[in-house]
Amino acid sequence: MVSHRERNVQRIAALDEQAEALGLKPGLGVADARAMHPQIEIVEADPEANRRLLESLADWCDRYTPLVAIDGSDGLFLDITGCVHLFGGEEKMMQDILSRLSRQGFDARAGLASSAGAAWAAARFPGLARILPGQEADALSPLPLSALRIDAETRIRLESVGLHTIGAILHAPRAPLARRFGAGLLVRLDQALGQAEEAISPRLPVPPLSAERQLVEPVVHAEDIENLVHGLAGTLQQDLERRGEGADVVQLSLFRVDGAVQRHVVRATLPLREPNLIRRLFRERFSASRDEIDAGYGFELVRLSVLKASPFTVVQTDLAGDGMVAEESLALFADRVRARLGEHVLMRPVPVESHIPERAVRMLPFAAGGKAALPEAAVPAGGTSGVPERPIRLFLHPEPIEVAAAEVPDGPPLNFRWRRAIYNVSRAQGPERIAPEWWHDDQEDAPTRDYFRVEDTEGRRFWLYRQGLYGAVEEMPRWFMHGIFP
Repeated sequence: MVSHRERNVQRIAALDEQAEALGLKPGLGVADARAMHPQIEIVEADPEANRRLLESLADWCDRYTPLVAIDGSDGLFLDITGCVHLFGGEEKMMQDILSRLSRQGFDARAGLASSAGAAWAAARFPGLARILPGQEADALSPLPLSALRIDAETRIRLESVGLHTIGAILHAPRAPLARRFGAGLLVRLDQALGQAEEAISPRLPVPPLSAERQLVEPVVHAEDIENLVHGLAGTLQQDLERRGEGADVVQLSLFRVDGAVQRHVVRATLPLREPNLIRRLFRERFSASRDEIDAGYGFELVRLSVLKASPFTVVQTDLAGDGMVAEESLALFADRVRARLGEHVLMRPVPVESHIPERAVRMLPFAAGGKAALPEAAVPAGGTSGVPERPIRLFLHPEPIEVAAAEVPDGPPLNFRWRRAIYNVSRAQGPERIAPEWWHDDQEDAPTRDYFRVEDTEGRRFWLYRQGLYGAVEEMPRWFMHGIFP
């Protein structure tokens, strides 16, 4: 038996058939149960473990329909509309689900109906398994009020006036029922009868496109899985071409024989259709996580889904039609690196609206960076913008340097010490004054910077700035190294 704490009292939450045969019932105190049967074995409930188990069962049920929702702490809703023909009909699908769960050690019950409320009742009360459309009222009439999924307080109030079954309220006037017991009672009643819509919210998003392969012999090797990915990607390619789209996010779902489900996702910088490219991305994924792929006794169902798609633009690169622009080559390289090493291992600079050098660029994951080009304000010297030249290597945090002598009051340094080395300046350009962004609160008291492009006697070029002015009363100016030119 399984127990849980309720109002500082340990009570029975669930029990097996042997415990039921002893006359024990859920809700009975553990102390009373041990007094009646000292030999019984009781374990305390672990709600988090139960939740994980229910979620794993929901993943497993994804093989039957993508519309799977969790119902409370012990049930699942499956919307099988449009899926039953793949399993030979509703009855065969239900029997297949129950038999597979039984082989895995679960004692499961199923109910089949055209409404979620009726299916819930059919699964939880004996004597019902399937309720045909139009027969909901006759099938539910003899059931207790708890089959309507109403709260305990409303049920107790109904029973106190002699209404103990669903049939008793079916023929009662609706207006007095709503006035005395609330409109929620009638909503639940209409949902069970199929007279009111009840949407099922799937726990996972439904992919717009998917293709799957049911295997007679389970596969265990990564090479076999890659071949299946190639074949399923070819099926998806036809659907993508018909829609004029390409895949941005592709998910591979592997259903193991013992019920475990593994999912692997790859993302593309540019929309993909070519099966070979999709297969190559998953090969990189498998190469990085080969030790994590536990095939067990093998995978019996393989599904390839497009989670996200976008318009696909065909570009003629040369007369032969077999060339590839540099952007596509870079995107494919980035996709392979990300598939093998992770999404955040490859970053790209994205321009930001700021004239402060360390704020003008932000590093984002490669896919999130998009294809935005640098604004004209960031074009190096020699372009049409006339903006002063910027160093290729810019330090994330400016490093302090020691300046022994400089042209005063606002000239460049004559020499400086940086990282324990002394550099003598032979040429310099500047100053270029960069003021703080006064509209930001954290920049109100920030000093103005005067930047210089300097070259030492050995031809090395640096980007320095002075913070403060010579002759100021408050403090002497400070110098910083902010970047290096090639």
